[in-house]
Amino acid sequence: MDIRMVNLITFSPTHTSKHVGGAIAEGTGLGTQRVVDLTLEEVPATTIEDDALAVVTVPVYGGLVAPLALERLERVHGNGGPAVAVVVYGNRAYEKALEQLSTFLARAGFKVVAAGTFVGEHSYSTDLYPIAAGRPDGDDLLQARDFGARVAEALRQADSLEGLQAVDVSHIRRPSQPLLPMLGFARQVLKMRRHPERYAGSVRPEPVPGQCNHCGRCATVCPTGAVSRNEAGEYETQADRCIRCCACVKFCPSHARTFDTPFAALLSTYFKQPKENQIIL
Repeated sequence: MDIRMVNLITFSPTHTSKHVGGAIAEGTGLGTQRVVDLTLEEVPATTIEDDALAVVTVPVYGGLVAPLALERLERVHGNGGPAVAVVVYGNRAYEKALEQLSTFLARAGFKVVAAGTFVGEHSYSTDLYPIAAGRPDGDDLLQARDFGARVAEALRQADSLEGLQAVDVSHIRRPSQPLLPMLGFARQVLKMRRHPERYAGSVRPEPVPGQCNHCGRCATVCPTGAVSRNEAGEYETQADRCIRCCACVKFCPSHARTFDTPFAALLSTYFKQPKENQIIL
């Protein structure tokens, strides 16, 4: 079957999902690439025609697709055309996120013909507590491009869209996870829930005193507009609007923002073993 173009549809505050999706789209070699970036704002109602491939990449927050990503994806619809569903997670677990995304896309009018789970640097990763730091790396992006090429070949070999089978993403291979670190993490989380006063952390990213040069970069990269300048000229975050994606922390050129959460140390301690990317098609 002939595919006219590939559409990258992504929500990616720290750019990990966008990098993975871009590599997949590039790997397909299919015509013009169109990027529908949902990160900073809603897009107008958009329909992807059935002669175009949609590559949809979103981050995982707490084992589910980032809620704001799904909210903004509501504006994007398929016309029965093929889609690739990809979730990017921070080396802990993606749990039900891939099934959630696949079901969502099917209801939006897409036929999910391939899917993948890729690892990206966790939002909470820091120099002190690295969590999948630097991922997706070169090898990850090579795998993503190869995945795109395989998707394109499957499309070329199909006589028609009707001849393509939707994939059952529940059959994707799960990444291996050593039992002892997983149990250790669960035990520590239970302790935190029983004694929250002992494990207090920030509820939102905060400026580092004396380091901010007031460039405003933190405000421009915030997906929800939660960061704004107060009367004193300092940038502060509205806790009720913050989704803790940590884009403001990652992209601050002065390293003047921080998010102090006890989960960073736990994730860095118990999920050191790099997980592998997985695909199904």
